[in-house]
Amino acid sequence: MRLPDPRRSRVVLLGASIYTDDKLNDIPAVEKSIRDLAIALTDPMFGIVPAEHCTVLINQGDLRDIGRKLREAATEADDLLLVYYAGHGLIGGRRHDLFLGLPDSDWQDPAFSSLEFDKLRSVVLNSTASSKVIILDCCFSGRVLSDTMADPVAEVSGQMEIDGTYVLTSAHRDQVSLVLPKEEHTSFTGRMLDVLRHGIPKGPRLLTIESIYRQLLNRMKAEGLSEPQKRGTQTVELLGLARNRAIIRSSVKQLRNRYLAAVERSEQQQWRAAFRMLEEVVEEQVEILGENHPDTLRSRRLLAHVRGALGAPLEAAKELRRLLDTQSAWDSESSEYLQTVQFLAINMGEAGFRRDAVLLLRPLLIDRMRILGPSNPATLNTCHALARNLTEVDMISETEALLRYVVSQRSEVLGADHPHTVRARKDLKDITG
Repeated sequence: MRLPDPRRSRVVLLGASIYTDDKLNDIPAVEKSIRDLAIALTDPMFGIVPAEHCTVLINQGDLRDIGRKLREAATEADDLLLVYYAGHGLIGGRRHDLFLGLPDSDWQDPAFSSLEFDKLRSVVLNSTASSKVIILDCCFSGRVLSDTMADPVAEVSGQMEIDGTYVLTSAHRDQVSLVLPKEEHTSFTGRMLDVLRHGIPKGPRLLTIESIYRQLLNRMKAEGLSEPQKRGTQTVELLGLARNRAIIRSSVKQLRNRYLAAVERSEQQQWRAAFRMLEEVVEEQVEILGENHPDTLRSRRLLAHVRGALGAPLEAAKELRRLLDTQSAWDSESSEYLQTVQFLAINMGEAGFRRDAVLLLRPLLIDRMRILGPSNPATLNTCHALARNLTEVDMISETEALLRYVVSQRSEVLGADHPHTVRARKDLKDITG
């Protein structure tokens, strides 16, 4: 079980909320449903694709343009292709084929004014994506009601046999997809969004399309709503579509406490104990939160620094450089970014690249003095690290001035007997002696 590769996956969300045909009532909830689903699927922390890989087509009636964008997504997708439609489901033609309603669709004869499902099916089928998911939030049978979305009259599930693809629909053949009064989303998509946003208590760590379907079926059946249907082939049903936020919420606090325990071990220079603890924490955080979650990045950073303290500073510096590249999209004045630079500089110095460490520490000290103030413990740590590296490149006079400043400030802020103050005093004595 895994999540799709966001770089090799594509999502297309389309639908119509307004119609010109008097027999097709407008569905304002459709636009809200599509926009919120786009936000959920492109969420930087919990989504499955970046925003640039999610195509949103709302109230667009140009079939050529819709077809072109569907084909583009299908061609670019190599891992997951997900296509979602919400709106009126229409039945037309001698075979009673399914058509997906567009703003100018003709209810009585949708063939020339709607998106034929068979065309969408062909685009998906021709995609090279290893996993394909189609989600349809529209009716397949029933009659027109003030709060329903369509008036189809025939069974169309036979059109959905697509090899290697999972098809999820919002209603059974003899049910309608509802838009309940006072709900801002369609009943089906609204409940799907709730699962994505809040997760499944005691469920799996990753929410697969199958687990989402099971949850929707139970909820909607219990509420007397239309019952979702699904067709799946091969193992696509095991593909994760989201991390289970219910599990994440219960795990985050515990993992943070274990991380803080490792921090305490590292401050006591119990490096091996800290290393073992951090290895376990990082492994679980990557699985539950993802490798780029702020908590995971924080733990990976400390793990790299501890590895350096255990005698592998060059390996530590390489990992910290990778983390710094990951954090480069963040605010360069954030405390997390600046702390990563500090650890990188320390390990560069310990690996023998003293001048490179100095080149990192000088601007870092200026930034920390400006942002945190000259007496902040983090600023003083940077000042001390710079002094230690300057010693190794024989810049003794500057080293002595920095160490005298660190000793006086730490004595005042931390106390004369604090380990950090004692260490700075010893370094100063070695220099002046």
